Amino acid sequence: MTDKALPTILQLTPLDETYRADPHGVLDDLRARCPVHRDELSGNVFLTRYDDIRGLISDRTLWRDPLKGDQTGPMAQRFAERVTEGVPRAETTSILMLDDPDHKRIREPLTKAFYARIAKARPQVEQVVDAALDAIDADSQFDLMEQFCVPVPIDAIASILGVDGDRLIEFRQWSEGVIQSLNPFRTEEETARMEAASAALSAYFNATIAERRAAPRDDLISDMTKLQSEGADLSDVELQINLSALLIGGNLTTTDLIGNAVRNLLLNPGELAKLKADPSLISAVVEETLRYEPPVDATGRIASREMEIGGCPVHTAQAITFQLRAANRDPAVFDAPHTFDVSAKRKPHVAFGGGAHICIGAPLARMEAQVALTKLFERFPKLRLADPDAAPDWRRLPFFRGLERLALRA
Repeated sequence: MTDKALPTILQLTPLDETYRADPHGVLDDLRARCPVHRDELSGNVFLTRYDDIRGLISDRTLWRDPLKGDQTGPMAQRFAERVTEGVPRAETTSILMLDDPDHKRIREPLTKAFYARIAKARPQVEQVVDAALDAIDADSQFDLMEQFCVPVPIDAIASILGVDGDRLIEFRQWSEGVIQSLNPFRTEEETARMEAASAALSAYFNATIAERRAAPRDDLISDMTKLQSEGADLSDVELQINLSALLIGGNLTTTDLIGNAVRNLLLNPGELAKLKADPSLISAVVEETLRYEPPVDATGRIASREMEIGGCPVHTAQAITFQLRAANRDPAVFDAPHTFDVSAKRKPHVAFGGGAHICIGAPLARMEAQVALTKLFERFPKLRLADPDAAPDWRRLPFFRGLERLALRA
């Protein structure tokens, strides 16, 4: 091991120019030199090896709620300051941050209704994708992110939830605003925009839940109120929080999944040719994108006991960060890990996390990406980068990787 300093948590986010330009240059070095290390700034223990992460991410004995962790680090303290004392934990955060019994109590009915909706949502998603493609002016250069990758996931979940068409513009604006809730380093201006969007979205969901209870429709919100009436132990506040979480978590990540897939297919014409020759490869394209350029950098747990990981001690209440991006390109597990190859036979990636907290929106994200990519390249078979030599414009949102813009020509 050299004397070179290990990166801090800030240097493992796109706020750092070096990481933003090439995260794997940083992560490969970290994995090789110190695959299990404690970041002094945050107090988090960072894991970068696939086997360590794969083995622990499904460990249901670990905690998810950050409030159960050591509160001495500045990030943990800032998080704790935002929590209102005296309010039940399940009425302050979504299942993303909850542990059992609240996690199981809320996730089970939500999963039941949501997955039933996803199973029959493909025609809705196809309609949304077709509408977005129809709106693209293919006679000139266009930004695929703004015109396709951003609106498709928002409009798809809006359709599943049952958002009326005349509220769709507002719904898109709120969705974009609340994304800042995922940014622990947001500015005061970003926080104000987030809070305004969050309040508006909460008011919308609260009113709509009441409306659907009185007059059900064929949508997810009606499904959830029906489960409540049948005995699901889920309050309206908990329902509103978790519907908002579905929106926040699913839209940004699916937007980035689609954008990253398009960019990598265009940068690797041989892989795009494979897809065009055999459209049944679309599932493999999506899975390889999730491994090679996943939308999410990391997820975490809290140590519920004294542990040892990779020969390093981890103490009870220490925060553990699973660096999913590093795991997905671990050369000990994946042959040619830095090669985008849609026909390679690989071990399962960890882009959606795992265990009890595996991404609840994974089936919808996969389906949306498959439909979006298939229809995009069918509609525009000559699609290409407007400037193949231009550096990608990566977003600066911590712990996520997606493009601000993707300029294309058809």
